[in-house]
Amino acid sequence: VVVTHQSLLNNLLWRVRAFGWSAEDRFLMRTPLSFDVSVWEVFCPLLVGGAIVLAHPDRHADPGYLLAAVRRHQVTVFHTVPPLLQHLLEWHAVADDCRLLRDVVCGGEAMSVALRHTFHATLPWVRLYNSYGPSETTINISGHPCEPEEAGPPPIGTPIQDTRLYVLDGGLGWVPPGVVGELYVAGAGLARGYAGRGGLTAERFVACPFAGSGGRMYRTGDLVRWDARGRLEFVGRVDD
Repeated sequence: VVVTHQSLLNNLLWRVRAFGWSAEDRFLMRTPLSFDVSVWEVFCPLLVGGAIVLAHPDRHADPGYLLAAVRRHQVTVFHTVPPLLQHLLEWHAVADDCRLLRDVVCGGEAMSVALRHTFHATLPWVRLYNSYGPSETTINISGHPCEPEEAGPPPIGTPIQDTRLYVLDGGLGWVPPGVVGELYVAGAGLARGYAGRGGLTAERFVACPFAGSGGRMYRTGDLVRWDARGRLEFVGRVDD
């Protein structure tokens, strides 16, 4: 996937502003460099003058090791995926280890209601953000700050800055709130396409009928719907 510096900078600047990160923050970098999330784990700390805490590459999924690192290095921000977050929350000393933690960004898979409830019951002082987005749209395109009193599955939220999300039917027509459609993405985060794979690029990056000449949008293959509060809910995959 060919992503431009402009697309990446748009995501990084949104992230810093949305979370209010500063030079006081300490970021745990645990994601392998082959995954796009690692990009913000490196560059967000550099943008704000914060510290990067490097996890050992062979232990990036070891709950005991990671929590010890969070405690020892006074980590305030880290990213994880739902299965690993569940294991972290089951660790006997998680509350003590995370006493200085401020933000957990969780993505990569659907977050369950049970996981959200367990998180807020265990770490009530930590902000939990449910993040969504394919690599073709530069790390993430939407998200939702989870709240303890929420009911129902955690939504994948609202778009980040300079991003447009369309929920469309098979004929690229709008579907109303509450109706399931396929998610298409346009805006600053769109990648140029797939390196050396022109056919696949043409299949997934299509002309956007809601923009001017030359406008494109990315066909995610994800089925979603808008809820009554203007947030996206993930339903499944087109090819399921």
